[in-house]
Amino acid sequence: MRRWELTIALDPKHGLPIFLQLANAIAHDIRCGRLKTGEPLPGTRELAEQLSINRNTVVAGYEELAAEGLVSTRVGGGTFVAAPMHTVPHTVAPAGDTPTYALATPTSVVSPVVAPAPGTLVIGNSLPDTRLFPAAALTRAFRRAIAQRGHSLLGYADPCGHRRLREELANMLGSTRGLPATPDCLMVTRSLEQAIDLVARMLLRPGDVVAVEAFGYPPAWNMLSLTGATLVPVPLDENGLDVDALETLLSKQRIRAVFLTPHHQFPTTSVMSQPRRARLAQLALTHGFAIIEDDYDHEFHYAGKPVLPIASGPGRANVIYIGSLANLLAPGISTGFVLAPPAVFAQLASLRATSDARSDVAMESAIAELFEDGELLRHVRRMRRAYGARRDALVDALRQYLGSALRFRVPEGGMGLWARVDDSIDLPTWVHEGAKEGVQFFSAGRYDFQQREQPHIRLGFSYLDEKEIDEAVQRMARALPRARKLAPHPFRASRILQGRA
Repeated sequence: MRRWELTIALDPKHGLPIFLQLANAIAHDIRCGRLKTGEPLPGTRELAEQLSINRNTVVAGYEELAAEGLVSTRVGGGTFVAAPMHTVPHTVAPAGDTPTYALATPTSVVSPVVAPAPGTLVIGNSLPDTRLFPAAALTRAFRRAIAQRGHSLLGYADPCGHRRLREELANMLGSTRGLPATPDCLMVTRSLEQAIDLVARMLLRPGDVVAVEAFGYPPAWNMLSLTGATLVPVPLDENGLDVDALETLLSKQRIRAVFLTPHHQFPTTSVMSQPRRARLAQLALTHGFAIIEDDYDHEFHYAGKPVLPIASGPGRANVIYIGSLANLLAPGISTGFVLAPPAVFAQLASLRATSDARSDVAMESAIAELFEDGELLRHVRRMRRAYGARRDALVDALRQYLGSALRFRVPEGGMGLWARVDDSIDLPTWVHEGAKEGVQFFSAGRYDFQQREQPHIRLGFSYLDEKEIDEAVQRMARALPRARKLAPHPFRASRILQGRA
């Protein structure tokens, strides 16, 4: 196996002999972990040629390392980093690795999800099921793209994305979402998060106020906050963002933007009604604020017809529309997009050209191939049928095994279900006991703007198949009795009431 060259700085003018400089440099790389146990070192002849020194000097350096027990030599087999004789725990970073300048306050993030134990069913996850991913179709699309357009793909790339994909996306958005999309106002991004980040940096300045949904997507909040903007949560109800509450907020202060997920509100799955969308759009025009509409999983709607985006209506001049193909394909293929009015798009394109001048042209061209040959449309239809059946399986399992423990509405679309946990249940305990039973789910506090504990959970139905969903809910049911709150003893309760009286 060919190795990368081992870069070592040697100084002929230094008072220390070259072989000791070599030995010290390699010893330092071993101790700091740059060279790992068992890793082969270059042959003496090879390293001598790389460093332009005598081979005997390298031999002497390796002998010095061997004497210290840092390397081992096999006759005819080479020299390897030896297993450490003892391990010294590193609790403090070396002084040379600690900057002397002040660091900004870290961005607040949701507590990381603990990797589940083997065999755990993750029902708190509403990611797409990568087992449904059309890997063979994408492989063929890559081959066609490289074979037919190899030179153009390897050359200059448009910062706004590959033209063919922008044309295909514009056609899809016009047909399925009623959007007045053209390739000249549509940008392809590396992810949904990059789309939000670009829009935030283009639109917001320190001190601006952005209204967000009280339950939402914390990574989006973090990106909006990094601009120096102040985020203000607005309540939700069964119809999405409470526009009355937003109007009350507008009477008190100026708002620069509203960020929301109106189609399948994340995480509650509520769908904002068309009259409420129209009213929000009119408020944006009247008060002069932008609407950032995140339509992250539009295709997955199972009951009735999807409601058209705010960006398709009369107030679209104030709407910046973002979306993603990650839920259609796979999280690892996270291509996103932004649709904006011409004047806004010009500024967005300028920012993109400055910060990320070359898009992922090969991937974008391959995805365009999937659009053109109809494979993506067929895949979407397969996934919609699969996820619709899984939603129904989750609803049936929850009713059968958990009964009154959860209250929920059957979601019209999306990839998850939002449920209210009965007051008799200690939700953190249920989550903890569920992990012991081999099922992972989370309290909705991770989606709350204030990160407060909430008596809700979001259960995904896209990540597991019907059999796995049924088993996961059974495991939740087995953990449930250990999470029931103890009812107060009647005698003790009466004494408490008498004392208050």
